[in-house]
Amino acid sequence: MPEVSRSELLAARGSKNSVDPRRPYAFLVEQELSAAGNMEDVATIFLTNKECPFSCVYCDLWKNTTNGSVQPSDIPAQIDYALSRLPPATTIKLYNSGNFFDPQAIPPQDHGAIISRVRHFDRVIVENHPSLVDEKCVRFRDELGTELEIAMGLETVHPDVLPRLHKQMTVDDFCQSAAFLRQSGIHIRDFVLLMPPFMPAEMAVHWAVRSVATAIEAGVTCTAIIPTRGGNGLMEQFAAQGQFSPPTLTMLEDAFAESLGLPDLEAHSTRVFVDLWDLEKLYNCPRCGPLRKERLQQMNQQQRILPEINCDCLTPDS
Repeated sequence: MPEVSRSELLAARGSKNSVDPRRPYAFLVEQELSAAGNMEDVATIFLTNKECPFSCVYCDLWKNTTNGSVQPSDIPAQIDYALSRLPPATTIKLYNSGNFFDPQAIPPQDHGAIISRVRHFDRVIVENHPSLVDEKCVRFRDELGTELEIAMGLETVHPDVLPRLHKQMTVDDFCQSAAFLRQSGIHIRDFVLLMPPFMPAEMAVHWAVRSVATAIEAGVTCTAIIPTRGGNGLMEQFAAQGQFSPPTLTMLEDAFAESLGLPDLEAHSTRVFVDLWDLEKLYNCPRCGPLRKERLQQMNQQQRILPEINCDCLTPDS
């Protein structure tokens, strides 16, 4: 199947949600296991700004973006709005449906105002495309004066699938950016997709675990495995063509367990999490679904494999 053009990608979409450039589209405090092994409160702010220019085929984050760049002072106002309504936390995530160091998304002239609002946190986490990793990240970290962590999407190391995701990067690109960040004293987390489009179902777990292993080798200290979801229009087209199907809950459990069992995990002090957002969509049993989610949550917090949940409904592909 030939690569999807940007015009085809845009044509498959529905409409965007209504957003306010002076308000984040969501914010919350969640708990996450820290690198030190403690449970900490993390304030996560989903900033409203211009859509990411890379337009990956699986992405649905464009739904909560603006058509043009936000104005200077809009992003600091969004942070103020969220922090005034959130309880205290030790870490903050500034997620912006794209790339923090894209000047069309986050005005560089706002960096100082942003820093003044978040420098009291122990750690600040932002997301960024590997191709936008450069000295700007280092300057921001220096001015920040606290721990900086940059999250990047590796997605998959499958040599045929990654080029078709419209990610516009290679595995080498990711590893080179990770090396630059590591040498600059900036922490790295990454995202790995379980069952992206074009991935054979029987190979989904293998390639997810292999992608986690590659991230560990690249120096990533925190990896999140994300079950690929539909809902952006294009994914539904792929599903109709037999090019995509959502992963099963069993796939996610197996990928997580195998990743936690990787021999280099403890040696590199790396944490692996599974993303539990909308996990209910993967349930096929009202009895064991919540119990299996709770098990995954506990594995996120304990970083060890826990006994599997037994249920009459469970089959190899449930």
